[in-house]
Parts: sequence; structure tokens; C-alpha cells
Amino acid sequence: MILLNELKIFKNSEFGEIRTVEIDSEPWFVGKDVAEVLGYSKARNAILAHVDTEDKKDAPIQGDLGGTQNMIIINESGLYSLILSSKLPNAKAFKRWVTSEVLPAIRKHGLYAKEELLDNPDIAIAAFKALKEEREARKALEAENERMQPLALFAKSVSASDTSILIGDLAKLLKQNGYDTGQKRLFEELRQRSFLMKSGSSKNLPTQKAMELGLFEVKESTINNPDGSVRVTKTTKVTGKGQVYFVNLFLGKQVEEKVS
Repeated sequence: MILLNELKIFKNSEFGEIRTVEIDSEPWFVGKDVAEVLGYSKARNAILAHVDTEDKKDAPIQGDLGGTQNMIIINESGLYSLILSSKLPNAKAFKRWVTSEVLPAIRKHGLYAKEELLDNPDIAIAAFKALKEEREARKALEAENERMQPLALFAKSVSASDTSILIGDLAKLLKQNGYDTGQKRLFEELRQRSFLMKSGSSKNLPTQKAMELGLFEVKESTINNPDGSVRVTKTTKVTGKGQVYFVNLFLGKQVEEKVS
């Protein structure tokens, strides 16, 4: 069961509130909150229709009065699926808020104006100073990107985010913008173009050149097996820079660097 003190509530004057929780160091969102913000009249139906099975799960959440309520929570991939399927005009603005503020706050600091910080001024000052410095650095980087390269509207939206996404999510973004592909086909294309390793234990991990270009990052996770042993898994994720690069590449636009 997810306890009340495990939930992080993010508030925005335009979008209201969304509840999140970290599970195995990954952010999950209360699906009902996201669906309602994105204008779906029937939240549960929207989640069932647009979010893949592996990107959602039922979770008992503690209520204000101590009882429990079964709700659907969705991961980051499920979040993007709902955003891409939404017809709400400000869906992109919602995505920008989540990727530029909510996710970085969860991952880098584990906070978003949490009230308990106020009980310890020294910790609060240090935490908010770090958050302020991070935002200033990100704004400086965004300004530099604007000066260096004229980007299309979509490219601007992803370059403003320091959030990496799964290759399956990149396939959805490409398809949304007119490039006919899917997860399996995109993996194959990236291998053929030497962005990903083609075989062996390193299959689908980034090539050295792709890593040097900053197109990918590799996330390692540990899984405890029933026999007590520990298995390490590696997942390839596309960086914000990589998202811009591949959108430009697959939509036939010029890029400054190419993988040989």
C-alpha cells in the first residue's frame, strides 16, 4: 500500500495538482490526476485505451481518513502516452511543466516544496539553493542552445527538458510528428545506423560514438532473484539532446554531427 507520506503532491496554478510516488527510484503518477488535467472526461477509460499494460498498474493508496482506495498509477512512458493522445490545447504546456520541473525535482532532489523541510531550516536552505542553482544552469544552457541552432517547435520543447526517455517513447514521438515507425522498427534502424550495438550481450546498448555525441544514457538497475542472487539490467534511454537529434534526422532535417 502507498502511504500518504510517500506521495509527493505537485501544484500548478494552471493545471492544479498531480500526485506522484517513487517506486524503485522511478517516478509514477496517479493516472486519474493526469487524465483529468489533460481533459479526458472518463479518466479510467482513457488510461485503459491509451496506456500500455506494462506502463500502468493498480495500487492501493491510503486515503485522508486512513482507508485505502485502489487507483491506477502510470509510469513516465504512460504519462507521455496520455499527453500525446490528448486533444487539449495546453497539453504541450503540461508536458513542459512536468519535464522541466516535476521530474527533475523528484530525481535530483526528492522534493517539491515539501512542507517538512520547513522544520529544518538548514536542510531547507541547502536544498532550495541546490534547486535554484540547477534551474539557473538549465536556463543558461537553454539560452545557449537557442543561440547555437534554430530548432523546430518540437525540437525546442524537448531541448528544454533534461529528462531522458525510452526508445519506445521516442518511437511514439516520431510517429506523432509524421515519421511512420514503432518500437521494434526504430530499434532496428538505430542498430543499422550504428547508433546501437547489433549483437551479443551489448545488443541495443549505445555505441561509443553515440555516447560521445551525448545521444543516450544507460541506466543500470538491480533485480533480486528468488535464489538470493542479484542481476544487473541495463536500459538505454534517449537524452534531451538525442531527442532533438533523432527528430531532425528521421524527419529529414540537417544535423551538425553524424555517426560514421
